[in-house]
Amino acid sequence: MSRPLRVFGIVVGVLLALSLGLAYAVITLGPEVMALRWDRPWWLFGLLGVPVLLYFGTFGDELRVPRLLIGSTVAARRTVVGVRARLRDLPGVLRAAAVALIVIALARPQSIAAAETDERRGIDVMMVLDLSLSMRASDLKPTRLAAAKVVTQEFIERRQDDRLGAVVFGREAFLLSAPTFDHVRLAQLIGKMELGVVNGGGTAIGDGLATALAKLRHSKASTRVVVLLTDGDNNAGSMSPEYATGLAKELGVKIFTIQMGNGEPVEVEVNRDLYGRPIYERVQFPVNPEGLKKIANDTGGEFWISTDTDQLRSSMHAILDRLTKTKFEAASGDVVERFPLVLAPAVALVLIEALVRAIVLRRFP
Repeated sequence: MSRPLRVFGIVVGVLLALSLGLAYAVITLGPEVMALRWDRPWWLFGLLGVPVLLYFGTFGDELRVPRLLIGSTVAARRTVVGVRARLRDLPGVLRAAAVALIVIALARPQSIAAAETDERRGIDVMMVLDLSLSMRASDLKPTRLAAAKVVTQEFIERRQDDRLGAVVFGREAFLLSAPTFDHVRLAQLIGKMELGVVNGGGTAIGDGLATALAKLRHSKASTRVVVLLTDGDNNAGSMSPEYATGLAKELGVKIFTIQMGNGEPVEVEVNRDLYGRPIYERVQFPVNPEGLKKIANDTGGEFWISTDTDQLRSSMHAILDRLTKTKFEAASGDVVERFPLVLAPAVALVLIEALVRAIVLRRFP
């Protein structure tokens, strides 16, 4: 057999083996195969190594065969080529096709199960959490930030029918999550918030409110709410709380404000001694209860002052219980792994290769 014809046969054989291997997945999935997504697409670069494996499994395999030097090949050329000789490339073809299918399986093809739609009645809520350095004060145990995170997570757990989102702010404001029904993920994100995640050298209340309002602007809910948790006065940012309040009034968004602490000197951990025990100093942080109360009153919300964790918890839970609810349609679908549909034919090709080598093309030293 000429070399070009042999190369053609090898390529056709690999394509045929791959087609047969993928046919199982295509037949099983039907039109759904066009909507597959890849969880680990970088594995597909492994397909670039399949031609190299194919060469070493066919032409390269002959380099390892012991050779006998003879004076003339005339007699050998007159012999009839048997079936085993014509099938000598079959194991390499099967192995290359199997590896290609395994690489595709490693890329984790997935599909989304048919989404189920259920109706929920709730409201759109954006929580705005202060991450300025004053949140390390320990009047709310163990710190203001730790208490705020725990109470906020409890609040998220209770509001199962509401779409919830979050913004964090210090000197600047950042969106943590747009309004979503994925409350588990939102609670996890809030649980990971620590001082230092954002620049805590300021309190940009106006920017925090504006960021939250930007996500509520296109909401179709009849009731839209911002819950602001802060322990300080606005002293940073590019937008004033008054301007953000005006935007909220135009959008019909109610802002509920909760001030943590009453402005009296509080203990703040500033260092630790040689034995790891905290060293506290009494520090007074500026507050602006009048400003927070005005924000709430101007937008139809309410204002609370919380000096301990229990007051903070009751304030959070009292905010939304009496508000109008809106009907939402929530769609949910499960991710279905499809790699077994490709992996099973790959295993079958490996087994066929082993049988071909053991029975049809077995070699003896």
